[in-house]
Amino acid sequence: MKSVVTAILGGGQGSRLWPLTQHRAKPAVPVAGKFRLIDIPISNSLHAGIDQIFVLTQFNSASLHRHITQTYRFDVFNDGFVNILAAQQSLDSRNWYQGTADAVRQNLGRLTFNGPRDVLVLSGDQLYQLRMRKFVGSHREREADLSIAVKPVPRDQASGLGIMRVDASGRIVEFVEKPKDPAVLDRLTLDAKTIDKLKLDAEPGSLLASMGMYVFRSNVLKEMLNRDNSEDFGREVIPQAIRDFRVFGYLYNGYWRDIGTIPAFHEANLELTEPDPPLNLYHPEYPIYTHARFLAGLKIRDCRVENSVLCEGSVLMGSLIRNSVIGIRTLLRSGTEVDESIIMGTSQGERTREEDEVPIGIGRDCLIRRAIIDGGARIGDGAKLLNEAGVEDFDGDGYCIRGGIIVVPKDGVIAPGTVI
Repeated sequence: MKSVVTAILGGGQGSRLWPLTQHRAKPAVPVAGKFRLIDIPISNSLHAGIDQIFVLTQFNSASLHRHITQTYRFDVFNDGFVNILAAQQSLDSRNWYQGTADAVRQNLGRLTFNGPRDVLVLSGDQLYQLRMRKFVGSHREREADLSIAVKPVPRDQASGLGIMRVDASGRIVEFVEKPKDPAVLDRLTLDAKTIDKLKLDAEPGSLLASMGMYVFRSNVLKEMLNRDNSEDFGREVIPQAIRDFRVFGYLYNGYWRDIGTIPAFHEANLELTEPDPPLNLYHPEYPIYTHARFLAGLKIRDCRVENSVLCEGSVLMGSLIRNSVIGIRTLLRSGTEVDESIIMGTSQGERTREEDEVPIGIGRDCLIRRAIIDGGARIGDGAKLLNEAGVEDFDGDGYCIRGGIIVVPKDGVIAPGTVI
Protein backbone atom coordinates (compact mmCIF):
# COMPACT_ATOMS: atom_id res chain seq x y z
CA MET A 1 0.00 0.00 0.00
CA LYS A 2 3.02 2.29 0.27
CA SER A 3 2.99 2.49 -3.53
CA VAL A 4 -0.59 3.87 -3.58
CA VAL A 5 -1.56 7.55 -3.53
CA THR A 6 -5.10 8.67 -2.62
CA ALA A 7 -6.75 11.65 -4.34
CA ILE A 8 -9.99 12.78 -2.67
CA LEU A 9 -12.27 14.91 -4.84
CA GLY A 10 -13.66 17.78 -2.78
CA GLY A 11 -16.45 18.48 -5.24
CA GLY A 12 -17.65 21.75 -6.68
CA GLN A 13 -19.64 24.54 -5.10
CA GLY A 14 -21.93 22.11 -3.30
CA SER A 15 -25.07 24.00 -4.23
CA ARG A 16 -27.32 21.02 -3.47
CA LEU A 17 -26.08 21.05 0.14
CA TRP A 18 -26.55 24.80 0.55
CA PRO A 19 -26.67 26.44 3.12
CA LEU A 20 -24.42 23.86 4.83
CA THR A 21 -21.83 24.73 2.16
CA GLN A 22 -22.33 28.49 2.42
CA HIS A 23 -19.14 28.96 4.47
CA ARG A 24 -17.35 25.63 3.99
CA ALA A 25 -16.39 23.10 1.34
CA LYS A 26 -18.53 19.96 1.05
CA PRO A 27 -15.92 17.69 2.66
CA ALA A 28 -15.84 20.00 5.72
CA VAL A 29 -19.57 19.60 6.50
CA PRO A 30 -20.04 18.04 9.99
CA VAL A 31 -21.56 14.56 10.09
CA ALA A 32 -22.60 12.08 12.82
CA GLY A 33 -22.27 14.71 15.54
CA LYS A 34 -18.48 15.01 15.80
CA PHE A 35 -16.88 14.15 12.44
CA ARG A 36 -16.43 15.90 9.09
CA LEU A 37 -17.26 14.25 5.77
CA ILE A 38 -13.59 14.33 4.80
CA ASP A 39 -12.78 12.06 7.77
CA ILE A 40 -14.55 9.14 6.06
CA PRO A 41 -12.34 8.70 2.95
CA ILE A 42 -9.20 9.66 4.87
CA SER A 43 -9.91 7.08 7.59
CA ASN A 44 -10.70 4.38 5.02
CA SER A 45 -7.37 5.09 3.33
CA LEU A 46 -5.36 5.12 6.56
CA HIS A 47 -6.85 1.81 7.70
CA ALA A 48 -5.54 0.28 4.47
CA GLY A 49 -2.03 1.61 5.13
CA ILE A 50 -2.32 4.32 2.47
CA ASP A 51 -0.89 7.46 4.05
CA GLN A 52 -0.06 9.68 1.06
CA ILE A 53 -3.34 11.53 0.63
CA PHE A 54 -4.29 14.62 -1.38
CA VAL A 55 -7.60 16.50 -1.13
CA LEU A 56 -8.58 18.41 -4.28
CA THR A 57 -10.86 21.36 -3.60
CA GLN A 58 -11.62 24.86 -4.88
CA PHE A 59 -14.57 26.33 -2.92
CA ASN A 60 -14.51 27.66 0.66
CA SER A 61 -11.51 25.53 1.60
CA ALA A 62 -10.32 27.53 4.66
CA SER A 63 -12.20 25.51 7.31
CA LEU A 64 -11.34 22.24 5.54
CA HIS A 65 -7.67 23.18 5.48
CA ARG A 66 -7.80 24.09 9.19
CA HIS A 67 -9.47 20.79 10.09
CA ILE A 68 -6.95 18.72 8.15
CA THR A 69 -3.99 20.62 9.58
CA GLN A 70 -5.24 20.20 13.14
CA THR A 71 -6.21 16.54 12.75
CA TYR A 72 -3.81 14.62 10.52
CA ARG A 73 -0.30 15.03 11.86
CA PHE A 74 2.35 12.38 11.20
CA ASP A 75 5.52 11.99 13.25
CA VAL A 76 9.01 12.72 11.93
CA PHE A 77 9.69 9.01 11.32
CA ASN A 78 6.72 8.68 8.94
CA ASP A 79 6.60 10.13 5.44
CA GLY A 80 2.78 10.14 5.39
CA PHE A 81 0.74 13.30 4.79
CA VAL A 82 -2.72 14.69 4.05
CA ASN A 83 -2.35 17.73 1.79
CA ILE A 84 -4.85 20.16 0.30
CA LEU A 85 -4.55 20.82 -3.44
CA ALA A 86 -6.73 23.87 -4.02
CA ALA A 87 -7.44 25.01 -7.55
CA GLN A 88 -4.94 27.63 -8.65
CA GLN A 89 -3.67 29.36 -11.74
CA SER A 90 -0.42 28.07 -13.18
CA LEU A 91 1.62 28.34 -16.36
CA ASP A 92 -0.14 25.18 -17.59
CA SER A 93 -3.71 26.20 -16.73
CA ARG A 94 -5.55 29.41 -15.91
CA ASN A 95 -8.83 27.61 -15.20
CA TRP A 96 -10.50 26.27 -12.08
CA TYR A 97 -11.28 22.57 -12.04
CA GLN A 98 -13.77 21.88 -14.82
CA GLY A 99 -14.78 18.42 -13.56
CA THR A 100 -13.50 15.35 -11.75
CA ALA A 101 -11.08 14.28 -14.47
CA ASP A 102 -9.82 17.83 -15.03
CA ALA A 103 -9.14 18.23 -11.29
CA VAL A 104 -6.95 15.12 -11.32
CA ARG A 105 -5.29 16.17 -14.61
CA GLN A 106 -4.29 19.56 -13.22
CA ASN A 107 -2.59 17.81 -10.29
CA LEU A 108 -1.07 14.80 -12.05
CA GLY A 109 2.44 16.07 -11.43
CA ARG A 110 1.91 16.19 -7.67
CA LEU A 111 -0.05 12.94 -7.48
CA THR A 112 2.60 10.95 -9.36
CA PHE A 113 5.72 12.79 -8.17
CA ASN A 114 6.96 9.85 -6.05
CA GLY A 115 6.20 7.29 -8.76
CA PRO A 116 3.24 5.44 -7.20
CA ARG A 117 2.12 2.16 -8.73
CA ASP A 118 -1.57 3.03 -8.34
CA VAL A 119 -3.72 6.11 -7.74
CA LEU A 120 -6.87 5.68 -5.63
CA VAL A 121 -9.52 8.31 -6.46
CA LEU A 122 -12.30 8.82 -3.87
CA SER A 123 -15.22 11.19 -3.35
CA GLY A 124 -15.33 13.59 -0.41
CA ASP A 125 -19.11 13.56 0.16
CA GLN A 126 -20.01 9.92 0.83
CA LEU A 127 -20.50 7.70 3.88
CA TYR A 128 -19.14 4.14 3.69
CA GLN A 129 -16.75 1.62 5.17
CA LEU A 130 -14.90 -0.03 2.31
CA ARG A 131 -11.72 -2.03 2.85
CA MET A 132 -9.40 -0.22 0.45
CA ARG A 133 -6.70 -2.88 0.81
CA LYS A 134 -9.10 -5.45 -0.72
CA PHE A 135 -10.13 -2.96 -3.41
CA VAL A 136 -6.53 -2.33 -4.48
CA GLY A 137 -5.66 -6.04 -4.07
CA SER A 138 -8.47 -7.07 -6.42
CA HIS A 139 -7.31 -4.45 -8.94
CA ARG A 140 -3.80 -5.90 -8.95
CA GLU A 141 -4.86 -9.57 -9.02
CA ARG A 142 -6.88 -8.94 -12.17
CA GLU A 143 -4.06 -6.90 -13.71
CA ALA A 144 -6.62 -4.18 -14.32
CA ASP A 145 -5.81 -0.79 -15.74
CA LEU A 146 -8.79 0.73 -13.96
CA SER A 147 -11.07 -0.70 -11.27
CA ILE A 148 -14.37 0.88 -10.26
CA ALA A 149 -16.17 0.16 -7.00
CA VAL A 150 -19.75 -0.80 -7.90
CA LYS A 151 -22.89 -1.50 -5.90
CA PRO A 152 -26.41 -2.73 -6.79
CA VAL A 153 -29.05 0.02 -6.61
CA PRO A 154 -32.81 0.00 -7.26
CA ARG A 155 -34.07 1.22 -10.63
CA ASP A 156 -35.49 4.48 -9.23
CA GLN A 157 -31.97 5.61 -8.23
CA ALA A 158 -30.22 4.62 -11.46
CA SER A 159 -30.92 7.81 -13.43
CA GLY A 160 -28.68 9.82 -11.09
CA LEU A 161 -25.67 7.46 -11.19
CA GLY A 162 -23.23 5.87 -13.59
CA ILE A 163 -24.68 2.45 -14.52
CA MET A 164 -22.74 -0.45 -15.99
CA ARG A 165 -22.89 -3.99 -17.29
CA VAL A 166 -20.18 -6.56 -16.47
CA ASP A 167 -19.31 -9.97 -17.88
CA ALA A 168 -18.80 -13.18 -15.88
CA SER A 169 -15.21 -12.20 -15.00
CA GLY A 170 -16.27 -8.81 -13.62
CA ARG A 171 -14.92 -6.86 -16.58
CA ILE A 172 -17.05 -3.83 -17.46
CA VAL A 173 -18.42 -4.11 -21.00
CA GLU A 174 -20.80 -1.14 -20.99
CA PHE A 175 -21.07 2.08 -18.99
CA VAL A 176 -23.76 4.77 -19.23
CA GLU A 177 -23.67 7.94 -17.16
CA LYS A 178 -27.05 8.81 -15.60
CA PRO A 179 -29.25 6.87 -18.05
CA LYS A 180 -32.79 8.14 -18.56
CA ASP A 181 -33.93 6.06 -21.53
CA PRO A 182 -36.11 3.13 -20.31
CA ALA A 183 -34.72 0.91 -23.06
CA VAL A 184 -31.15 1.54 -21.85
CA LEU A 185 -32.17 0.87 -18.25
CA ASP A 186 -33.82 -2.38 -19.33
CA ARG A 187 -30.63 -3.48 -21.09
CA LEU A 188 -28.51 -2.80 -17.98
CA THR A 189 -30.93 -4.34 -15.46
CA LEU A 190 -29.70 -7.38 -13.51
CA ASP A 191 -31.63 -10.63 -13.76
CA ALA A 192 -31.68 -13.45 -11.19
CA LYS A 193 -29.14 -15.52 -13.11
CA THR A 194 -26.58 -12.69 -13.26
CA ILE A 195 -27.10 -11.84 -9.59
CA ASP A 196 -26.45 -15.45 -8.62
CA LYS A 197 -23.38 -15.70 -10.87
CA LEU A 198 -21.85 -12.52 -9.45
CA LYS A 199 -22.87 -13.42 -5.87
CA LEU A 200 -24.59 -10.10 -5.35
CA ASP A 201 -26.77 -9.12 -2.43
CA ALA A 202 -29.38 -7.62 -4.76
CA GLU A 203 -32.94 -8.00 -5.95
CA PRO A 204 -33.79 -8.83 -9.58
CA GLY A 205 -34.49 -5.58 -11.41
CA SER A 206 -31.67 -3.66 -9.73
CA LEU A 207 -28.66 -2.23 -11.57
CA LEU A 208 -24.93 -1.94 -10.96
CA ALA A 209 -23.91 1.63 -10.14
CA SER A 210 -20.53 3.30 -9.87
CA MET A 211 -19.72 4.45 -6.33
CA GLY A 212 -17.37 7.14 -7.64
CA MET A 213 -14.29 5.30 -6.33
CA TYR A 214 -11.54 4.29 -8.74
CA VAL A 215 -8.14 2.61 -8.72
CA PHE A 216 -5.97 3.55 -11.71
CA ARG A 217 -2.61 2.19 -12.69
CA SER A 218 -0.52 5.32 -12.50
CA ASN A 219 0.86 5.17 -16.04
CA VAL A 220 -2.58 4.39 -17.47
CA LEU A 221 -4.12 7.35 -15.61
CA LYS A 222 -1.55 9.63 -17.25
CA GLU A 223 -2.31 8.19 -20.67
CA MET A 224 -6.07 8.52 -20.22
CA LEU A 225 -5.95 12.14 -19.09
CA ASN A 226 -3.21 13.44 -21.38
CA ARG A 227 -4.62 12.26 -24.69
CA ASP A 228 -7.53 14.74 -24.70
CA ASN A 229 -9.27 17.39 -22.59
CA SER A 230 -11.99 15.20 -21.06
CA GLU A 231 -13.38 16.90 -17.98
CA ASP A 232 -15.42 14.20 -16.22
CA PHE A 233 -14.61 10.60 -15.33
CA GLY A 234 -18.14 9.22 -15.55
CA ARG A 235 -19.32 11.09 -18.61
CA GLU A 236 -16.17 10.93 -20.76
CA VAL A 237 -13.11 9.09 -19.44
CA ILE A 238 -14.66 5.78 -18.32
CA PRO A 239 -16.76 5.06 -21.45
CA GLN A 240 -13.67 5.52 -23.61
CA ALA A 241 -11.45 3.55 -21.19
CA ILE A 242 -13.75 0.52 -21.48
CA ARG A 243 -12.94 0.33 -25.19
CA ASP A 244 -9.18 0.79 -24.84
CA PHE A 245 -8.14 -0.66 -21.46
CA ARG A 246 -8.83 -3.44 -18.96
CA VAL A 247 -11.59 -1.99 -16.76
CA PHE A 248 -13.12 -4.09 -13.98
CA GLY A 249 -15.86 -3.62 -11.43
CA TYR A 250 -15.14 -4.26 -7.75
CA LEU A 251 -18.43 -5.57 -6.36
CA TYR A 252 -19.35 -4.12 -2.95
CA ASN A 253 -22.37 -5.17 -0.89
CA GLY A 254 -21.79 -3.03 2.22
CA TYR A 255 -23.07 0.35 3.37
CA TRP A 256 -22.71 3.31 1.03
CA ARG A 257 -24.56 6.62 0.94
CA ASP A 258 -24.05 9.54 -1.44
CA ILE A 259 -25.13 12.53 0.66
CA GLY A 260 -24.99 15.32 -1.87
CA THR A 261 -28.43 16.76 -1.01
CA ILE A 262 -30.03 18.09 2.18
CA PRO A 263 -32.66 15.27 2.41
CA ALA A 264 -29.96 12.62 1.80
CA PHE A 265 -27.69 14.24 4.40
CA HIS A 266 -30.56 14.35 6.92
CA GLU A 267 -31.54 10.72 6.29
CA ALA A 268 -27.95 9.42 6.48
CA ASN A 269 -27.42 11.06 9.87
CA LEU A 270 -30.69 9.79 11.30
CA GLU A 271 -29.84 6.25 10.19
CA LEU A 272 -27.03 6.39 12.74
CA THR A 273 -29.59 6.66 15.56
CA GLU A 274 -31.17 3.28 14.78
CA PRO A 275 -30.61 0.44 17.28
CA ASP A 276 -28.53 -1.42 14.67
CA PRO A 277 -27.29 1.34 12.34
CA PRO A 278 -26.21 0.35 8.81
CA LEU A 279 -22.93 2.24 9.26
CA ASN A 280 -21.00 0.91 12.26
CA LEU A 281 -19.05 3.80 13.79
CA TYR A 282 -18.25 1.67 16.85
CA HIS A 283 -16.04 -0.97 15.21
CA PRO A 284 -12.92 -1.16 17.43
CA GLU A 285 -10.61 -1.97 14.51
CA TYR A 286 -11.94 0.68 12.09
CA PRO A 287 -12.52 3.93 13.97
CA ILE A 288 -13.22 7.16 12.11
CA TYR A 289 -10.42 9.63 12.82
CA THR A 290 -11.20 13.28 13.51
CA HIS A 291 -9.94 16.30 15.41
CA ALA A 292 -9.30 15.56 19.11
CA ARG A 293 -11.08 18.35 21.01
CA PHE A 294 -10.47 17.41 24.69
CA LEU A 295 -14.03 18.27 25.72
CA ALA A 296 -15.71 17.51 29.03
CA GLY A 297 -18.19 14.64 29.22
CA LEU A 298 -21.82 14.92 28.19
CA LYS A 299 -24.02 16.31 30.97
CA ILE A 300 -27.73 15.35 31.11
CA ARG A 301 -30.21 16.65 33.67
CA ASP A 302 -33.86 15.55 33.81
CA CYS A 303 -34.07 14.56 30.12
CA ARG A 304 -35.78 11.83 28.16
CA VAL A 305 -33.74 10.47 25.26
CA GLU A 306 -34.88 7.91 22.67
CA ASN A 307 -32.69 6.44 19.90
CA SER A 308 -30.29 9.35 19.60
CA VAL A 309 -26.58 10.10 19.28
CA LEU A 310 -25.28 12.53 21.91
CA CYS A 311 -21.78 14.00 21.70
CA GLU A 312 -19.30 15.21 24.29
CA GLY A 313 -19.17 18.70 25.70
CA SER A 314 -22.97 19.07 25.53
CA VAL A 315 -25.30 20.18 28.33
CA LEU A 316 -28.90 18.95 28.02
CA MET A 317 -31.43 20.22 30.56
CA GLY A 318 -35.05 19.13 30.90
CA SER A 319 -35.38 18.20 27.22
CA LEU A 320 -37.06 15.48 25.17
CA ILE A 321 -34.84 14.11 22.39
CA ARG A 322 -36.05 11.52 19.88
CA ASN A 323 -34.23 10.00 16.87
CA SER A 324 -31.78 12.88 16.67
CA VAL A 325 -28.06 13.62 16.45
CA ILE A 326 -26.81 16.12 19.05
CA GLY A 327 -23.37 17.43 18.12
CA ILE A 328 -20.49 18.60 20.26
CA ARG A 329 -21.00 21.46 22.76
CA THR A 330 -24.76 21.66 22.23
CA LEU A 331 -26.82 23.50 24.85
CA LEU A 332 -30.49 22.44 25.12
CA ARG A 333 -32.58 24.30 27.67
CA SER A 334 -35.60 23.06 29.62
CA GLY A 335 -38.93 22.33 27.98
CA THR A 336 -37.45 21.86 24.51
CA GLU A 337 -38.35 18.91 22.26
CA VAL A 338 -36.10 17.75 19.44
CA ASP A 339 -37.38 15.09 17.02
CA GLU A 340 -35.69 13.65 13.91
CA SER A 341 -33.24 16.55 13.82
CA ILE A 342 -29.53 17.24 13.61
CA ILE A 343 -28.08 19.81 16.02
CA MET A 344 -24.46 20.46 15.07
CA GLY A 345 -23.52 22.29 18.28
CA THR A 346 -20.84 24.95 18.61
CA SER A 347 -17.11 25.24 18.08
CA GLN A 348 -14.74 25.58 21.00
CA GLY A 349 -14.42 29.20 22.02
CA GLU A 350 -17.92 30.22 20.92
CA ARG A 351 -19.98 31.73 23.73
CA THR A 352 -22.77 34.20 24.37
CA ARG A 353 -21.74 37.86 24.34
CA GLU A 354 -23.44 40.70 26.17
CA GLU A 355 -24.72 42.23 22.93
CA ASP A 356 -26.39 38.99 21.80
CA GLU A 357 -30.16 39.18 22.09
CA VAL A 358 -30.46 35.41 21.68
CA PRO A 359 -27.99 33.30 23.73
CA ILE A 360 -26.04 30.54 22.08
CA GLY A 361 -27.70 27.13 21.83
CA ILE A 362 -31.37 26.12 21.85
CA GLY A 363 -33.69 28.14 24.09
CA ARG A 364 -36.47 27.08 26.46
CA ASP A 365 -39.77 25.53 25.34
CA CYS A 366 -38.72 25.10 21.69
CA LEU A 367 -40.14 22.50 19.30
CA ILE A 368 -37.74 21.31 16.62
CA ARG A 369 -38.86 18.62 14.17
CA ARG A 370 -37.11 17.34 11.01
CA ALA A 371 -34.56 20.14 11.03
CA ILE A 372 -30.83 20.73 10.68
CA ILE A 373 -29.38 23.37 13.03
CA ASP A 374 -25.89 24.23 11.82
CA GLY A 375 -22.97 25.07 14.08
CA GLY A 376 -23.15 28.18 16.26
CA ALA A 377 -26.83 28.82 15.51
CA ARG A 378 -29.03 30.42 18.20
CA ILE A 379 -32.67 29.45 18.63
CA GLY A 380 -34.72 31.80 20.84
CA ASP A 381 -37.13 30.72 23.59
CA GLY A 382 -40.45 29.32 22.39
CA ALA A 383 -39.42 28.97 18.74
CA LYS A 384 -41.21 26.25 16.78
CA LEU A 385 -39.46 24.74 13.76
CA LEU A 386 -42.07 22.30 12.47
CA ASN A 387 -42.95 22.92 8.79
CA GLU A 388 -46.48 21.70 9.47
CA ALA A 389 -47.58 22.98 6.05
CA GLY A 390 -45.23 20.48 4.39
CA VAL A 391 -43.37 23.08 2.30
CA GLU A 392 -40.74 21.44 0.10
CA ASP A 393 -38.46 24.38 -0.79
CA PHE A 394 -38.43 27.91 0.59
CA ASP A 395 -35.97 30.66 1.53
CA GLY A 396 -37.00 32.49 4.69
CA ASP A 397 -35.50 35.08 7.02
CA GLY A 398 -32.63 33.29 8.77
CA TYR A 399 -33.57 29.81 7.54
CA CYS A 400 -34.46 27.80 4.47
CA ILE A 401 -36.37 24.62 3.64
CA ARG A 402 -34.90 22.02 1.31
CA GLY A 403 -36.78 18.82 0.50
CA GLY A 404 -39.09 19.48 3.44
CA ILE A 405 -36.16 19.80 5.87
CA ILE A 406 -35.79 23.08 7.81
CA VAL A 407 -32.18 24.30 7.80
CA VAL A 408 -30.85 27.05 10.07
CA PRO A 409 -27.44 28.07 8.64
CA LYS A 410 -24.17 28.39 10.50
CA ASP A 411 -24.29 31.17 13.13
CA GLY A 412 -27.93 31.82 12.19
CA VAL A 413 -30.37 33.38 14.64
CA ILE A 414 -34.03 32.49 15.09
CA ALA A 415 -35.86 35.07 17.22
CA PRO A 416 -37.87 34.00 20.30
CA GLY A 417 -41.40 32.86 19.49
CA THR A 418 -40.73 32.34 15.77
CA VAL A 419 -42.94 29.72 14.11
CA ILE A 420 -41.71 28.04 10.92
